[in-house]
Amino acid sequence: MNKRLFAVVASLTGAGLLMISAMPNTAEELFKSTVFTPVNGFTSGVEGPAVDKAGMVYAVNFGKQGTIGQVTSTGEASVFIELPEGSIGNGIRFNKKGDMFIADYPKHNILKVAAGTKNLSVFAHEPRMNQPNDIAIDGKDRLYASDPSWKNNTGNLWRIDTDGKVTLLEENMGTTNGVEVSPDDKRLYVNESNQRKVWVYDLSADGKVSNKRLLIEFPDFGMDGMRCDADGNLYITRFGKGTVAKVAPSGKVIQEIQLVGKRPTNICFGGKDGRTAYVTLQDQGNLESFRVDKPGREWAMRKK
Repeated sequence: MNKRLFAVVASLTGAGLLMISAMPNTAEELFKSTVFTPVNGFTSGVEGPAVDKAGMVYAVNFGKQGTIGQVTSTGEASVFIELPEGSIGNGIRFNKKGDMFIADYPKHNILKVAAGTKNLSVFAHEPRMNQPNDIAIDGKDRLYASDPSWKNNTGNLWRIDTDGKVTLLEENMGTTNGVEVSPDDKRLYVNESNQRKVWVYDLSADGKVSNKRLLIEFPDFGMDGMRCDADGNLYITRFGKGTVAKVAPSGKVIQEIQLVGKRPTNICFGGKDGRTAYVTLQDQGNLESFRVDKPGREWAMRKK
């Protein structure tokens, strides 16, 4: 400490010094994952985290298969709804109205829960699907669904319009899994778990895809769900590796966030400022969370 600064500090009263020492440290640690909900509160089928306008976190298969669980900001989980007999959820998304959409993979459905209610209906049904898996939503509330065939190592990609009409965008891909839309609605990302590849398409204003190219290919481990932040960085869950890879729109890996569990299945963003990431873990049957530097894409869209 230089002499001038020392003199200023020395001239402060004792009370002043106490006030200084009592000031809170507002710095927070980013990208450090911790347990958010108790281990094995969800089944190993835990997936599809999503956050509603009120900040409540949802994920599938709380307590038993075929349920949708809701989790408070303090990590307390309970059953929100039970799905019809034989239905099991995977991906979850919310539209601008607050309607919840659920990929029901055994029944080849996209289910809908009307905003502010627990009223469940079949929004779209497509028997040609292997199994609707993860879903994404664009700025016009259109859904995009990955559709893997795990036994054949293949998959398809579908669009579901706001009237429930289903359109096949591409077939005979690898094992399609995570799917996401860029913040400007001009890119659609799809990953293939077993092939370890992430593809990017140009996305037109009317929901068509073109100009498919490889964004990134990982040398090891699988992938599952993924989400964009408001800057367009893609957070990709690395199944088996126990990390979340933060990837720039250029395809460069910015960093990898280490998790407690080893089998992350999906990720979403929420919290009071949109900068809390929530990750579902198959091997732990729970959710973890960590703070990030930029809010999630969907959270930022709701604020516009």
